[in-house]
Amino acid sequence: DKVCHVALQRAVCGNAARTVPPRGGGGDLSVYSIEVHVDRVTMVDGTCTDGPVESMKDVSMKKVMIQQTVIERLVDEYPVLYLDPDTTPQSEYRRVFLRGEEPAQKSLSHYQGDNADRMESVMTPEGAVLVVTLGNRRDFELILRGLMAVKNGPLDQIPQSQGAAMLTVFNWPRIHAHLALYPANERNAEFQRFTLVKENYMDMLVVLSRGPYSNVSAAQMGCTQEDWMNLSDTIRRYHELTHVICRRRCPKKADPVRDELIADAVGLYAAYGFFDPEMEKLFLGIQGETYTGGRLENYTDKPGQITPAICRELVSMKQKIVRCKASDPFELIPVLIN
Repeated sequence: DKVCHVALQRAVCGNAARTVPPRGGGGDLSVYSIEVHVDRVTMVDGTCTDGPVESMKDVSMKKVMIQQTVIERLVDEYPVLYLDPDTTPQSEYRRVFLRGEEPAQKSLSHYQGDNADRMESVMTPEGAVLVVTLGNRRDFELILRGLMAVKNGPLDQIPQSQGAAMLTVFNWPRIHAHLALYPANERNAEFQRFTLVKENYMDMLVVLSRGPYSNVSAAQMGCTQEDWMNLSDTIRRYHELTHVICRRRCPKKADPVRDELIADAVGLYAAYGFFDPEMEKLFLGIQGETYTGGRLENYTDKPGQITPAICRELVSMKQKIVRCKASDPFELIPVLIN
């Protein structure tokens, strides 16, 4: 594992600075990380390879490291988040999100912020992914509702069992910054040219919450609250990054239920070092071979009807994973997709 402090600039990934020891957890993620708080900027675990971080002079690229909250940093990249989903009509979201116009009002009063908030550029087998973790559940829901308001409407609620999302987001500040390099009479043509390449202006963004995975309690998992929170973080992170990898490798091959099973399997393997179908049933809301209510209904209109087939699939997945003996959780992906 390699964790580096970086300046997160307009282009989703920055340049790595100094290497620090990993925090732990399964798998072999290379993480380029930045923790940003109102009153401090720290390395992920507070140390460099050559000793603790005692001041900003110990941090490379310190001039770029403005003291901002993660939410402030997010709003810099995606101004649509200035809008409050509880009070803003969908038409305003369309104006800001689709046309790149400035929000009529700029306020962050609807967010609370949390010391657990962090923003990272995570290296995966399919490239870098911007990962945002939000410690406050209300903030997590507001961010998702804001970024999905054009499609779903700002009042669309986030299920309690959903703790993460993979989103594709327009980065209008990047577009405006690029066009500013050109004379006014050339900008329309340059806009057409620049936006022909989606990677120039569209970001793949993973947003994670802090909390028990799939809204399953620590008691149900047979561990302490602290341990379950840490395990949940690992499962959730690898789950969403698996979605990103699958999307990039197989953009036209999508099966929502099967995708969830694969992503959960990778997450569980990263957290525990093995895959247990009974754990997966807890996440989905299955007891024995009966659906009793849970996350599965987020992906299908007929959870009860497909539950027996899912149970058979989970047994098959466990057999494949045992035979695979993967050293990295992401190595399971091609095994489980085929």
